[in-house]
Amino acid sequence: MKKGADITIITGHFGSGKTEISINLALEARKTNARTAVADLDIVNPYYRARDARDIFDQHGIELIAPAERLAAADLPIVPGDMGRVIYDAAYKLIVDAGGDKDGATALGQFYNDWNEMKPEVLFILNANRPYVSTLEGAVETLQKIEGASRLKITGIINNSNVGSETTLQDVERGLTLSKKLSDSLGIPLLYTVVPQHLSAESAGIERESQVKVISRYLKLPWEM
Repeated sequence: MKKGADITIITGHFGSGKTEISINLALEARKTNARTAVADLDIVNPYYRARDARDIFDQHGIELIAPAERLAAADLPIVPGDMGRVIYDAAYKLIVDAGGDKDGATALGQFYNDWNEMKPEVLFILNANRPYVSTLEGAVETLQKIEGASRLKITGIINNSNVGSETTLQDVERGLTLSKKLSDSLGIPLLYTVVPQHLSAESAGIERESQVKVISRYLKLPWEM
C-alpha cells in the first residue's frame, strides 16, 4: 500500500450537505493534527463550496486547496495544482469535498492512480429530503454512479437528512430509516447520523438506532444572509 495522507473523501447528491460536513470534519481533525487540509473538488454546486469557507479555515490553521480566489465563483472543472503535494505527504489529514452526482465525481477519477492504493475513506452523504435520493432506488442509483465515475468504492454512509435551519427531528428520523435501508441493500455500513445543533437536546431517540454526530452550520445560502 502506498504511503501518503490520511484521506477522507466526501461525496453525495447535489444538496446533500457535503461541504458543511467537510468543514466540521476538518475543524475536528485540526484539534489533533497540525497539518489538516480541505481540497475543494466541488465543480457542480454554485452555492455551497469549501472555497467559500476560506476565512474559517484561515482562523483555525487549516489549509484550503482550491482554485485561485479570482476563479472562486466559476463553475469550471478546475483541479487545484497542490493536490499532488498533499496526497503524498503522510503528515496531512486531507478531507476532499467532492462534487455531487456522477459529473462531480468525475474529478475524483483524475486522482485514482494516486490514492487508490492508499485506501481512502469514501463517504456517501445522504440527505433524504432531496427529491432524487428520497427513495431507495434513487439513492442506490446515485451512489453507484458516483462509484463508477470516481472508480472508488464507498466505504461508509452518513445520514445528513436536513432542510437547513428548518430541519426537524422528523426529517432526521425519516432519513435514518432510508439510510438503514440503503446500508442493508448494499452492505455498506451506516457510520452515523448528523444532527444540527438546534436539535442536539432531542436526539436521544436517534442515538438508540445510530451513532450521532452534532455539527455546527457555517454556510448560508444567499437569501439567508
